[in-house]
Order: sequence, then C-alpha cells, then structure tokens
Amino acid sequence: MSHAPEVLGDAPDVADAERLDEATGKKLVKVAGAVAALGLLLCIAAYATDAKRFAFSYLTGFMWVVTIGLGALFFVILQHITKAGWSVAARRHMEWVSAILPVAIVLAIPVILGAHDLYHHWMGPQAASDPILVKKVAWLNPGFFYARLAIYFTLWATLAWWFARTSRKQDESGDVELTHSMQRVSAPSVLLFALSLSFGAFDILMSLAPHWYSTIFGVYIFAGSVVSALAVLALITVGLQGGGWLKRVSTVEHQHDVGKLMFAFTVFWAYIGFSQFMLIWYANMPEETIWFHDRWQGSWKAVSLTLLFGHFIVPFCFLLSRHVKRHKRALVAAAIWMLAMHYVDLYWMIMPTLDTGSAHPSWIDLAGLLGPLGVLALVIACKASRGPLYPLRDPRLAETRRHVNL
Repeated sequence: MSHAPEVLGDAPDVADAERLDEATGKKLVKVAGAVAALGLLLCIAAYATDAKRFAFSYLTGFMWVVTIGLGALFFVILQHITKAGWSVAARRHMEWVSAILPVAIVLAIPVILGAHDLYHHWMGPQAASDPILVKKVAWLNPGFFYARLAIYFTLWATLAWWFARTSRKQDESGDVELTHSMQRVSAPSVLLFALSLSFGAFDILMSLAPHWYSTIFGVYIFAGSVVSALAVLALITVGLQGGGWLKRVSTVEHQHDVGKLMFAFTVFWAYIGFSQFMLIWYANMPEETIWFHDRWQGSWKAVSLTLLFGHFIVPFCFLLSRHVKRHKRALVAAAIWMLAMHYVDLYWMIMPTLDTGSAHPSWIDLAGLLGPLGVLALVIACKASRGPLYPLRDPRLAETRRHVNL
C-alpha cells in the first residue's frame, strides 16, 4: 500500500487513455439506446401476441442478463478478496457490467406479472391436490416467493452499487483506506453472494419444475454466470484496446488472462453439468430423472447435444491454444460463441416447461432476449462514457502495468 504515491505519479502519457472521447461515448450510448428501444417495442408486440409465450421467452432473456451481471459481481468481489493486482482495469469494466443488477429490479416486473403462467404448477389451484407440492407449500407460496426475490435483487443491487461507488470515490480522493474497506467487505460479500445466487437459482429457475430438485443446481448456474460475464469482459477488453485506449494498463497479457479464465470456467461448467447428470442418472430415481427425460425428447435432444458440443467440446478445443487467447479476433469469436451458448443453456432449462415434447422456437423468443440485452448494452455504454476507463488511483495500478504471463 505504500506504493500509492508512486502509482499516482506514473500516469499514462496519453490523456484519452483514461476516458472515452465525447463523440465515441455518445455514439455508444446512441447505438445501445436504439437496441434497447427496438427490444422494448418487440417485447410489447410479443406480449400482445402471446402473453404466456412471452413470459417464458422474457424470463430466458432476463436471466441471461441477470446471470451475466452476477458473474461480473463475483469477479469484482473475487479480485478484492484475493488482493489481485493484474485485474485493476478489468475490475472497473466488470463494475460496468454488474451495474445491470440495480436496473434488474425494474426489468423483473414482467417476470412478476407473468409469474402465474411461469410457475403455474405450484401457483395454480391444482397444487392443492398434488401430494408433492403440498409438502413444499411452506417454501413454494407466492407471498414468500416474492419476498425472497426482493431480498435477492436488493442484495445484488446493493453490492454492485457499493463496490462501484467506492471504487469511483477512490478515483477522486486517492484514499488507500478505500481499498482496505473493499477488501474487508468482500469476505462476507462472497458468502452472501453464494447463498443468494444458489437460492435464487432454486426459486427462479428450478421451481419451474417443482417436482424436480438438484442440490448442485445453484453451482451450475454460477458456473454459467461467470463464463458469460468473462465473455463480456473479453469483448470490452478487446474493444477498448482496439480503439487505442488503456495502452499501459491493459495489454495482450491481460487479454490472455481473461481468455484463460474463460477457458477454466468453461471446464468448470462442464464438470458441474456432468456431475449433476451423472449422479441423477446413476441414482435412477423417477422424481429426479424426469427433468432430463423431458430434455431428451423430440427436438430437445438436439438442443441437449448442442450444449454438450457447443458449450464444452468446441470452446475447450478452441480456447486451449495460447495463440487463440492472445489473438483479438479469435478471442472475440470465442466470447460471442459462449454468450450464445449461455442463452441456449438457459433456453434449455426454461422453455421445456412450456414446449413439452419438442422445441418450438418463435420470434417472441428474440423479443424476450433483445429487450434485456438492449438495456444491458445501454447500461454498459453509459458507464463507459461517463467516467475513467480504469481505477485512476488504485494502489495496485503499478502492478497491473508490470503484469506478464510466463
């Protein structure tokens, strides 16, 4: 921590390395705003066309955005708790992505409005005559469900807001104590994050099929969240580097590290996914196997195989190479691919509740994705255009500038 004065004196030579120029910032916000507006219009049209279908499609797009934000929040907390020095600039970029979590409180409104369609198994009158759901009524009831959602999203929004706000305060004051404060808060935060994400996954996604359960499901959602967040980070990193910014705080070495993390969590996702499937298959209990059985029927079988090859085998082979992780276009291609596969993963989890027997893709699915996606893009664009592109006075800034992969 004693190196802070040295870091402050080691400022970038190029002034625009710290902020986007006004024209670029306005262009980003304009493009993102257009996507968000188009998404909103499509969502309105989709709701008017088929409200029930829209509820499921929107939940898929909504959770795609929320899980990306949660993965980014985990990254921010992790860098503080480990006192990481290589990721100072990357941490600021993940603060931008996690800023979607406070906005998600508003984005959740269509999910709440469509809850009786989404969770009809246990919110509908038939639940009273279902012996399994009767035993779960203490947990699966609307009042307690909405209360838990409020707790989850308030916690996530608060953590994302606090870490980003404290980091920005340090840009102005240079107070090293703010770094210590974020380190202290990160320890309990990671515990709260783990519990809230797991229970949130159970409530929002697993309860779509309330007869089924998996204790590892929360970890599975966590793995996908981090992979997708790292994919967004890769796009931001390459985009800023390609635009001529961050010349001394984010180099090909940092790009390489993002690629390594994306590769590692791709493997972790596959490990958790296989563990969940293998244990359920081995136990061969009807109340557990039915969930996978439904996803092995009709065209859902093709979606399941797409996940096997597209979410693991293809990216594993592609990202294994050091050259790919250090090549901008290759890493961008991998990032876009993983974001698409993350959506397929959520679609595979959510939509069989509606489309039983076979998948029936619709333009409504695109509307449900484009709305939340546009808002995420707009949030990131606004954050990127309104402040420094990296923590200007972080005491580990010198360390991140010296970072080299061996």
